[in-house]
Amino acid sequence: MTTETLVENPAIPVESVMLTPYDPTEFDTNVMGTYGRFPIALERGAGCCVWDTSGREYLDFVAGIATCTLGHAHPALIETVTQQIQTLHHVSNLYYIPVQGELAKWLVEHSCAERVFFCNSGAEANEGAIKLARKYAHTVLEIDKPVILTAQASFHGRTLATITATGQPKYQKHFDPLVPGFCYVPYNDIQAVENAIAEIDEGDQRVAAIMMEPFQGEGGVRPGDREYFQRLRKICDETGILLIMDEVQVGMGRTGTYWGYENLGIEPDIFTSAKGLAGGIPIGAMMCKKFCDVFSPGDHASTFGGNPLACAAALTVAKTLAGEAILQNVQERGEQLRTRLRAIAAKYPHVVAEVRGWGLINGMELLADIDLTSVEVVKAAMDLGLLLVPAGPKVIRFVPPLIVSAQEIERAAQVVEEAMAALAI
Repeated sequence: MTTETLVENPAIPVESVMLTPYDPTEFDTNVMGTYGRFPIALERGAGCCVWDTSGREYLDFVAGIATCTLGHAHPALIETVTQQIQTLHHVSNLYYIPVQGELAKWLVEHSCAERVFFCNSGAEANEGAIKLARKYAHTVLEIDKPVILTAQASFHGRTLATITATGQPKYQKHFDPLVPGFCYVPYNDIQAVENAIAEIDEGDQRVAAIMMEPFQGEGGVRPGDREYFQRLRKICDETGILLIMDEVQVGMGRTGTYWGYENLGIEPDIFTSAKGLAGGIPIGAMMCKKFCDVFSPGDHASTFGGNPLACAAALTVAKTLAGEAILQNVQERGEQLRTRLRAIAAKYPHVVAEVRGWGLINGMELLADIDLTSVEVVKAAMDLGLLLVPAGPKVIRFVPPLIVSAQEIERAAQVVEEAMAALAI
């Protein structure tokens, strides 16, 4: 799609098109410097492409970090959000919100969940899961000092409790004292879990829950091992420990199934979703089986959670996923992408260590003993018109919209090859 075509798109007012470079000086003066931003300013998007304020087109394989499920300016989402904002966008949970009930019903019917709590983000959804597990521990398991096991290299959010749950010290630095009650184990290592449970249960604490990502995204694009998770499920069944799955990055279709846990042949007791749930409209959800729904009125709440605008958008995303064979596209395009990336890896064996992924969340890991970093590759690809995102210092993450075409996958792969050549490696 050219810039001229973009300007003709009725969803994008012509008067909003700037076509001049963006000067970030004023932005940086007024906005806190909590992000290391790349030097482009994006103004509009359509499908799997975005344009900066100079009119330059980029193929978007970041998708708001695995968030823009249906890409940019999807007609169904535009129609839904427009109608809902003209009708009723927010009221609060003092009252019944019919579209929230519809969305909850859809989620229950398309997952193992029996109850849903709505909030605004993945961190909030994970906070809700932590609180629910702790109340269950105190009121049902009769544990005075409950402990939640999480994985090293995990990522669960930026709130104080969720960075404590996150098994990466770099996110915790300078924010101590951290929230007590968490213990970390290596990912995909069942012996480490068994050892941790035995050690913790010998003291005045007990393990109340195990909180894991079915697929680590921020922690290096690492798939969960099927045998490991099935053993986790068995341990939880035998001990009464709750199994919590953080589906914030992989939920709602990104792995080729609605939920990441479906790839592992198990069902969690509690799981969370956010990023892709409403295709870029802020929403989060914490879902659970009925037996562990121990929340009472007043135990947990969210002012904006489950409001009509967010729920209408999420319901539209859900129905579009179900009605347009998008999950099949995710599976096929994911396989195509991994095949192409593995061919590139074979061409550069002195640079690329591994290509791995499920569906449309994929990673290319660089060799640890070379100077090249993931950020350098991302910058080189950006110069050539492809947006990618690092997942640590050595992993490049590929998370395009789930509607990505075969032609766009091929175009992205070609750019990656060109970027490797441009880096003179």
